[in-house]
Amino acid sequence: MRPKKLRKRKVDILVLSDIHLGTYGCRAKELLNYLRSVSPKQVILNGDIIDIWQFSKRYWPKSHMKVVSHLFKWMSKGVKMHYITGNHDEMLRKFEGFKVGSFRLQNKLVLDLDGEKVWVFHGDVFDVTMQHSRWLTKLGAIGYDTLILINQVVNAISEFFGKGRISLSKKVKNSVKGAVKFINKFEETATTIAAENGYKYVMCGHIHHPEIKAYETEHGQVTYLNSGDWIENLSSLEYNKGEWTIYKYRDEEYAHHAADDTHHEQDYMSDATPKELYGRMLQEMLIVAPKN
Repeated sequence: MRPKKLRKRKVDILVLSDIHLGTYGCRAKELLNYLRSVSPKQVILNGDIIDIWQFSKRYWPKSHMKVVSHLFKWMSKGVKMHYITGNHDEMLRKFEGFKVGSFRLQNKLVLDLDGEKVWVFHGDVFDVTMQHSRWLTKLGAIGYDTLILINQVVNAISEFFGKGRISLSKKVKNSVKGAVKFINKFEETATTIAAENGYKYVMCGHIHHPEIKAYETEHGQVTYLNSGDWIENLSSLEYNKGEWTIYKYRDEEYAHHAADDTHHEQDYMSDATPKELYGRMLQEMLIVAPKN
């Protein structure tokens, strides 16, 4: 019996960040289900879409490529797409300003939305460890990915006994006062700088913490937006009918609509290096780019 097709929800703007394609922790199957359920007019990919830091040529599942292909499919239909670079895909920063069809590669973006300005960037600029101890940050990323792998085993056991999923990384972050303090400082810094520059909204990713929060600053109110991630929170930002909301993936929404083309995923690997992979993607972009 073929799975039922989801009725696509229309969304004015869809914001995704921190997908980390090419890593074991990436929840590409769930993301693909979600992408197939929405029909956006505009997409903002706010950094760390493909994780070049931890990219392994031994690991590129079919579901990861299907996510990329789905984004290309939207491009071919003329959906405006902004790719904002992050720290895990920083090799793309030197190509800032690249345009093809409806695709734009940028390091930051200012969006005019209903008369208000939205300042969009990944957010790693505020990360002190990124600026001064790059090796330490990369080591932390490897440790985080290892924790995610352990989490997958824990969840498999938990689901076998009929219990729900848990996020070890979220529990660790929420229990460490320094992590909570860092998140608060990150948000306050972003909103303060945004207010000083006349922006009403500031949108980030990077810290894997979905949020919509209004801040009062000495220069006026600023709304902070964060799209979260697709490793532990499985979240995005959606803008529709003049309102921002956080979307969070739930398995039960897709229980009867799961894609039937992800079987034997372990058999679909790529021997491409990150450079070769991006080259192939660029070629595909040129093929699918709509004629202006």
